[in-house]
Amino acid sequence: MTDLSDEINIFMRVLELVGAFAGAISGVRLASVKRFDWFGASVIGFITAAGGGTLRDVLLRVEPFWMSDPSYIVVSALAVVAIWLFGRRFISGQITWFIFDTISISLFMMIGLHKAILHSYQPWCAIVLGVVTAVAGGILRDICINEVPLIFRKELYALACAAGGVLYFLLPFVGVESIYVRNIAGLALIFVIRALAIKYSLGVPVLTGHGTTFHHSHKKHGPGQS
Repeated sequence: MTDLSDEINIFMRVLELVGAFAGAISGVRLASVKRFDWFGASVIGFITAAGGGTLRDVLLRVEPFWMSDPSYIVVSALAVVAIWLFGRRFISGQITWFIFDTISISLFMMIGLHKAILHSYQPWCAIVLGVVTAVAGGILRDICINEVPLIFRKELYALACAAGGVLYFLLPFVGVESIYVRNIAGLALIFVIRALAIKYSLGVPVLTGHGTTFHHSHKKHGPGQS
C-alpha cells in the first residue's frame, strides 16, 4: 500500500506526461502548418514540451529532467504520429489547438510550482517558476517557427497561469488542504480564464508610442494562421 507522498508523486507524474503530450501536440501542430518535415516537427514538439521545464531546472540549478528521463522525447515522437494519423482534426481546428495548448500550460504551471516547492522556495517564487515552466516552451516554439511569441501578442496567457498558482496557495486559508483539490482548482481557473479571454477578447493594455490602449484579441488563435 502506497503512502500519501507516493500517491502525490504518481499524480504529479501523470499530470506531467499529459502536459508533455498536449504541449508536444500544440508544437507539432504548428510545425505542420509551417510544413516542417517529420524530424523538424519532432524537434518543435520536444522544444514546446520540454523548453519551459529545462529553463526552470537551470534556474533551480538542477540537472534538466529530460537528460535522465527519455519520456519527453518519446512523447514528442508520439505527437508527430498523432498529427499524421489525425491531421485534419488537429491542424484545421482552432478549438482543438486551444484545448491542447491550454491543457499544456495549465498542467506545466502546476508541475513547475510543485518542483519549486520541493526545493523549498517561497510561494511567490514558486508561482514565477511555474509560469516559466508553462510559457517558456511556447516562446521557444514560436521563435523557432518564426512567429511573434503568443504570450506577447494574444489574450491572457501568463497571467492566467499566475492566477492558478495564486489560487493554489490561497485555498489553505479557507480550509482546503488537499493537494489534489488545490491542483484541480488551479488547473480549472487557468482554463476558465483562457476561455473567457478568447470568448470576450480580454487582454492586458497594450503599450504604444501614443499611450496605453486595450488589446483586443483576434478571432483566429495560434501562430501560423493567416
